[in-house]
Amino acid sequence: MNAPVQHTAIRPDARATTVDPTVMSGAEVLLRVLQDAGVEVIFGYPGGAVLPIYDALFRQEKIRHVLVRHEQAAVHAAEAYARSTGKVGVVLVTSGPGGTNTVTGLMDALLDSIPVVCFTGQVGVPLIGTDAFQEADITGITRPATKFNYLVRRPQDIAPVVQEAFHIARTGRPGPVLVDLPKNLMVGPAPYMESAPALHPSYRPRFEPDRAAVAQAVAAMKQARRPLFYTGGGVINSGTKAAEALGRLVRMTGFPCTSTLMGLGGFPTTDRQFLGMLGMHGSYEANLATHDCDVLVALGSRFDDRVTGRLDAFSPDSFKIHADIDPAQIGKIVPVNLGLVGDVGRVIEMMIEEWERTPTPAPQAADLEKWWAQIAQWRGRDSFGFRQDMAPSAIIRPQYAISRLYEMTRQTGRDTYVSTEVGQHQMWAAQHFQFDRPNHWLTSGGLGTMGYGLPAAVGAQIAHPDALVIDIAGEASTLMNIQELGTIAQYRLPVKLFILNNEYMGMVRQWQELLHESRYSESYSAALPDFVRLAESFHGRGLRATCVGELDGVIADMLAHPGPVVADIHVAQEENCYPMIPSGAAHNQMLLGPDQDDGVEVSAEGRMLV
Repeated sequence: MNAPVQHTAIRPDARATTVDPTVMSGAEVLLRVLQDAGVEVIFGYPGGAVLPIYDALFRQEKIRHVLVRHEQAAVHAAEAYARSTGKVGVVLVTSGPGGTNTVTGLMDALLDSIPVVCFTGQVGVPLIGTDAFQEADITGITRPATKFNYLVRRPQDIAPVVQEAFHIARTGRPGPVLVDLPKNLMVGPAPYMESAPALHPSYRPRFEPDRAAVAQAVAAMKQARRPLFYTGGGVINSGTKAAEALGRLVRMTGFPCTSTLMGLGGFPTTDRQFLGMLGMHGSYEANLATHDCDVLVALGSRFDDRVTGRLDAFSPDSFKIHADIDPAQIGKIVPVNLGLVGDVGRVIEMMIEEWERTPTPAPQAADLEKWWAQIAQWRGRDSFGFRQDMAPSAIIRPQYAISRLYEMTRQTGRDTYVSTEVGQHQMWAAQHFQFDRPNHWLTSGGLGTMGYGLPAAVGAQIAHPDALVIDIAGEASTLMNIQELGTIAQYRLPVKLFILNNEYMGMVRQWQELLHESRYSESYSAALPDFVRLAESFHGRGLRATCVGELDGVIADMLAHPGPVVADIHVAQEENCYPMIPSGAAHNQMLLGPDQDDGVEVSAEGRMLV
């Protein structure tokens, strides 16, 4: 990614052009600019340095505030709000620990390209640098965790800085922007100027790709014998029109399509042309197609290490085309043959135009048929398959729990948003819950943040009050931000928390089993709470399933209940998540589960196919 850029105040010549600016308090200016930006919701937590802003919030009715129980959760909620709506998420916290508690969320948003603007309180300008109470150099602390950040030092800079912050957060490669606001500026008078920001001269994101380069890419695609679309979160960030265009392009070309974890939903996961997710826990067919393709078209993806595996063996014989709005991503991880810099939605539209403009070589149809025949053979392995003992007293396998959750959720016909925590359950959710539309899958990809899912569900439910919002979680991740059950109770949010409880930090335990000879060092979660009683203590409903015969009833009760629910689903403790590409292995060196029938046995729990 581009190195984050910061400055402490807007440039002296960057003034909005208003003849007679309205003078009001700095806090009132802030809220007026937020209203101009279309902000409807702020996720935050008050404190001394931001009390003037909270007082101004109290005296207006256009912007809603959601009181979270921890500042990290505020950022995750804003991320999910942004991810599920396409708008900018907004956070407001106080100085010192209020600001430092946002760092994990900001870094999460940076790595997953989520547009968030975070306002932090700061001690008064005269006190900066004196180690005053709750003073922290938050712009210095968040320099590597934000796309851009500011320390505002003058009242006349409040409006233009905030205007610029929103522009930077949502344009180009989206990301978090932090604005640090000294308390004295919020209390004192400040001019309100309604105008577009005067933009920084070095910030000029490129939206339109080079048409000649797109034509070159399409020419290579038309000559492909074994093509593959590899799509990422950039398709989601580009908007619903980009996802619709991707669908047209995939069907027009007849090419197979795979996706990163963050790109799920950009192309319907139930479509025949979708091969499943690729990467460390991706499908057999997606990974082998990536390894064996001769033209790889990467759209809005960044070649993350969890996708590529061993770099020198990643798609070794392919002509690689990479489209991304961030020029720093082109060739950063994997050398590519052709880079297309621009908004990925616009790249896709131009590819469609070029494909329709030029004839397709006749041999390609026969080559594609052979390619699809090979993919069908790989797909026949059913690498996400599992065997569930259906005796009523049988222990629940986690894959089965998510499969039943998906099937029963689909039967409701409701608009459904799914957030996750991080770990095995996250990968099983990606494998077994299907997403046919963008913006409905909310997960932490780049940073892998435990504790993301519950506050993310809060943000999604606030954005979509009538939707069904489910956090698929593990018991360890759930406890990271369990206090947000208080937020859910206060705002009467009908969030459903679906815990796959194996009493372990599951992914840590899996790696310890496979790589450290089953030395389970500090990965067992002793002294877990009673999640049913915990839910009740937070004014929600608690349910529990301990065997197959109880699962469907619990899911049905959870989906039917009009309020918040915590469903504690006890699953097989030592179940591993497969397929798995071990660290340092290539895509054609997958570790498959014990339910697979052939391959070279490497352990009691897995088989390596080479």
